[in-house]
Amino acid sequence: MASTTSTAQEEMEMAGLPVISKMYLSASCPELKAESVISLSDTEEIFSEIERVVTPPPIQEEQEQQEEFIIESTAASTLPPLHLSSIGLSTTTPTAGVVTPPPTALPLSSRRSLQWEFKGLTIWLELEEFDNDLTRAVEHFSSKHNSPFIPQSHTTAIYGMEHLSIEEARARLRTVRDVIPQWPTFAKPTGITSDIAQCGKPGQVCDIAWSELTLATNPHHEAALDMLYELFYGPVYSRDRPWKPHNSVAYDNPETNHLSLLDTIMYASQNPSLLGMERRVASIALWSTVGKMEDW
Repeated sequence: MASTTSTAQEEMEMAGLPVISKMYLSASCPELKAESVISLSDTEEIFSEIERVVTPPPIQEEQEQQEEFIIESTAASTLPPLHLSSIGLSTTTPTAGVVTPPPTALPLSSRRSLQWEFKGLTIWLELEEFDNDLTRAVEHFSSKHNSPFIPQSHTTAIYGMEHLSIEEARARLRTVRDVIPQWPTFAKPTGITSDIAQCGKPGQVCDIAWSELTLATNPHHEAALDMLYELFYGPVYSRDRPWKPHNSVAYDNPETNHLSLLDTIMYASQNPSLLGMERRVASIALWSTVGKMEDW
């Protein structure tokens, strides 16, 4: 499958991303990330279950298409030890996440690094995109301010799990669709936030500056999040209530912060889909978020 990648994506692919597994929730979302390489059969009319494993492309002057390898077993133990694997429920050819940065964009290696040390395994909701609008926003702010690059646009559902092994977490992710067939759709963002988080404050788990599209929760979202927590933690767990979902478009260190609310508002006004569209959850991804973001 041929794909066009950005400079930022090529660097991440060669380094190896920390995403462990991914569950695609809807075959009707055409804006999914282009990384399908392994497929498995299923008998469902609308969905086909696919095991996706992505390897970094060979280093050469021009990136060629990734080879496709077909396997027959669904057992995780049969997968080769590759850098990146995804588990999906989509028959579409993904396209979101393919971004061509402007010619003046700085390479990732020259951008500031986020200094906060993260932890554990994390569940991200990856939202539907419209003409790669979320991914383009992430690249825009990182390139403009030479700030840390967020490897994947996301809305965090569960952060920093340390009670499960990677294989245990992958196995539980595979059962998500049994209890949550489709995550409730997010309404249009309620606004934009640009602020500095301090670890220990209510709902804040790290010291970073960030800019976000602020999302709204409702009883359906709260119920879905409870089911997700119960799936990964069991019947006894604790979480912040109500949930405060958001989709970050930029990170920076508090000491070197160049982000601003006005800057984010101006960009959103020039890209109206960011605030003007409801969004389905295209996939649920399991990431290893141990250490600094640049080391994931």
